[in-house]
Amino acid sequence: MSKKQSVSKQKGSGSNKPLGVRVKKYAGFYVMFLPILVFAVIFYYLPMFGVRYAFTNYNGIKAPKFVGLENFSKMFDMPGFWSAFWNTLQISVIRLILTTLVAVVVSLFLNEIINIHFKKVVQTIIYLPHFLSWVVTASLFSLVLAPTGQGLVNTLLVNLGLVDANNMIYFLGSSKTWRGTFYAIQLWKETGWQTVIFMATLAGMNLELYEAASIDGAGRWGKMRYITFPALANTILTVIILNLAKVMNLFESVFVLQNDAVLDVSNVLETYIYYQSFNSGSIPNYGYTTAVGLFKSLVGMVLVLVCNQWSKKVREGRGIV
Repeated sequence: MSKKQSVSKQKGSGSNKPLGVRVKKYAGFYVMFLPILVFAVIFYYLPMFGVRYAFTNYNGIKAPKFVGLENFSKMFDMPGFWSAFWNTLQISVIRLILTTLVAVVVSLFLNEIINIHFKKVVQTIIYLPHFLSWVVTASLFSLVLAPTGQGLVNTLLVNLGLVDANNMIYFLGSSKTWRGTFYAIQLWKETGWQTVIFMATLAGMNLELYEAASIDGAGRWGKMRYITFPALANTILTVIILNLAKVMNLFESVFVLQNDAVLDVSNVLETYIYYQSFNSGSIPNYGYTTAVGLFKSLVGMVLVLVCNQWSKKVREGRGIV
């Protein structure tokens, strides 16, 4: 037996220790993981037992009555459901594309900054909005975009002569401007964390590649095109797939920015479920809203699996799930 084999055998012998010994050795790590496990069980796994209500007629007062697929049939016949479904897909996909694209562009330009201190300051400024809650963000932009003299944006447009002082733009109260405003707010708030991920990838790159490219006469754009961007490709795919898992989950960001005047373009599946459950004007059918939620989750799962299969072809058999 060679020396290398004997060393590897000695290293692998640790896995043959009794389970109790290994658990005791890493007890501190298990204790730290325990709160996460408890949180996941209570808020993620236990609620999954409520899926059975999707096949019942249940109003929270009388006992659930099994109705089979009746709730799903009703769901597909409801115009309000289809409107919310298409709104969800459109808003989510456009938001995903815009935030990823802008984050990649910002990362590429930040990577070109030579002054390290200035780069860190810019990264921090871009990332800070991510820590604000959506309630605070909505309050902030409601003031900034207010269609009154107190609204910073409208005041600026009036002073530039682009808008009449008596006919200011209600950015969050018009179906024509709501989505564009929503995307702009999303970019301001969520671009930062993706930029940090891409910058971490770029920080681990081999600088000798740039030196070799310089020797071969490559300019800044050539280096960015043939070295930097290909290095980000796998990370971009990973970020897109991870975000696809949440592509149907639009509630807080939409709910705090919408109002009755823009429901035709802002009502998504999760707000639709909320209104059907708590603001329908009649006794709610929780079985129906559970069916909508189950359908939403299935669509999200299918999108992730399809994108993961596509990424396996692009990345030579390596997906992330």
